[in-house]
Amino acid sequence: MNTVKIKSYAKVNLTLEITGVENGFHMLDSLVASIDLYDLIVVKKRKDNLSSITMHGMGSEEIPPEKNNALRAAETFSEVFQTHGADITVYKNIPIGGGLGGSSADVVGVLNGMARLYGITDRGALKELADRLGSDTGYMLTGGFARMQGRGDLVTPLAIKERLHLLLICPESGVSAGACYTKYDQLPQTLQWKESATQGCIDALCKGEVNEGGRYLMNDLYVPALHLNADVEKAYDEAKSFSPLGVTMSGSGSTVLAMFETKELCDWAKSRYKGKFRTYAVQTVVPDYTKTKKAFGWNNPFVLTDLDVE
Repeated sequence: MNTVKIKSYAKVNLTLEITGVENGFHMLDSLVASIDLYDLIVVKKRKDNLSSITMHGMGSEEIPPEKNNALRAAETFSEVFQTHGADITVYKNIPIGGGLGGSSADVVGVLNGMARLYGITDRGALKELADRLGSDTGYMLTGGFARMQGRGDLVTPLAIKERLHLLLICPESGVSAGACYTKYDQLPQTLQWKESATQGCIDALCKGEVNEGGRYLMNDLYVPALHLNADVEKAYDEAKSFSPLGVTMSGSGSTVLAMFETKELCDWAKSRYKGKFRTYAVQTVVPDYTKTKKAFGWNNPFVLTDLDVE
C-alpha cells in the first residue's frame, strides 16, 4: 500500500465550561462530538524522509507551508517513528477558524494516514504525539461522543447512541482562540450553572432524552467571542429564531450550532435561512468500531473510506 484516502471529520462542542487555570492553561470540561462534515486527505508514501503538502478549498491555498499544522504533523511523525515522509493533499470542506477543529482534523488525518501506511499500531504513542500537536487533536484521533477535560488531553469516550441533527451557521470571519481566552480572563464572570452543564447534557443524551440535552447547550467562551466578533452574536440570534432545542457556539467560535429534534426540522431551518453566512445541516457521527479494528490494531472508526477498508 502506497496511498491512503482518509475522511477526517469535524467536531462540535455541545458544551464548553472553563473550570479553572493551571500552569497558565485554561482547564476545560466539554462534551464534544464528531459530525459528518469532513476534509478529504490523501497521504502517499515517499522514499525519503521529506514531506510535502498541497491544499485545496476554503482559502487553504494561502496557508504557507511553514505554518501548516498538517505538514508539521507529517514531519514530526517521521521523526518520532523513524519512518519515511509523505506527500499530502488536503481537500478542505471544514471552514477555517470556525471552532470546528478543521486544523486538528487535518493533523489527525495525516497521523492516521501515515500510521496506516507505515504499520504503526502503538495507539498510546500516537495519542501522545497528537496531544503535543494540539489541544483537541488527541480526541480527534478517534472522535465520536466524548467528554474532553483538562487542556483537552483527558478524553473519556461516551456510549451515546443518539444521532443529533444540527444546523451550523458559519460566519466567514473567525475568532482567534488566544484572543478569546484573553478576553474571557478580562471580563467579569457570572455563574451560569449551579451544576455542571456538561454532566447534565451527558446524562440526558445517554438516556436518549435529546430535548432535555438541548437545554444544556452552552459555551463559556461565547460572551468573549461576541466581544471580538459581532458576527457571532448575529449568527446566534439567527439560530435562535428557528426555535431549536438549544443553541451554542463551537470551540472559540465563530460557528454557531442549533440542535433540532429531527433531520426534517433541521433541513427545514436550513432551507428557510435568509442570512448572509454559510450554513450546513449536519448530524453527529456514531462510531462503527468493527470496520477498522483489524486494519489499525485499535478502535478507529472514522479515518478510512470504504475503499481503504476493503
